[in-house]
Amino acid sequence: MRIERIHHVAYRCKDAKETVEWYVKHLNMKFVLAIAEDQVPSTKAPDPYMHVFLDAGQGNVLAFFELPNSPAMGRDPNTPEWVQHIAFKVDSVRTLEETKARLEAAGIPVVGITDHTIFKSIYFFDPNGHRIELAADVGTPDMYERLDAVKWDMLNEWAQTKRAPRHAAWMHEKEFHAVDG
Repeated sequence: MRIERIHHVAYRCKDAKETVEWYVKHLNMKFVLAIAEDQVPSTKAPDPYMHVFLDAGQGNVLAFFELPNSPAMGRDPNTPEWVQHIAFKVDSVRTLEETKARLEAAGIPVVGITDHTIFKSIYFFDPNGHRIELAADVGTPDMYERLDAVKWDMLNEWAQTKRAPRHAAWMHEKEFHAVDG
């Protein structure tokens, strides 16, 4: 078997209509599909839901479930907010800059532009509390080759020590130096 691509990624939302409108307005996604049932097809559980689908570009689909009969959404209190996020690729750093300005003008707090050396990113939250990242690739073929050459060494070292291997520390030198300096 070979996976062709992600069919869709589904998250929970507080309000399906608000969520669709937010993604259409702020990330220019198209609303492509809505499915609603009073029971879950896979489990047959009586649990009404609204399932909405948004076009995230190039065949990628972001979906949400509104579950009105379930307890309010929560977060894993043991996982920091920055860990679980949805990252979308954009075409350029200029697009990051323009989007950051547009989001901030709409009252949405934005972190970044963060320099990861091979890509630059901005971060913000959707109305459901899901962290969103927009990333623009800026790496060179040499950078990607360097990272590819050390990926298994890094993973194996991490598995043994649970300490950050330094093989690719060069990626964030500028970002951390900016904080220290």
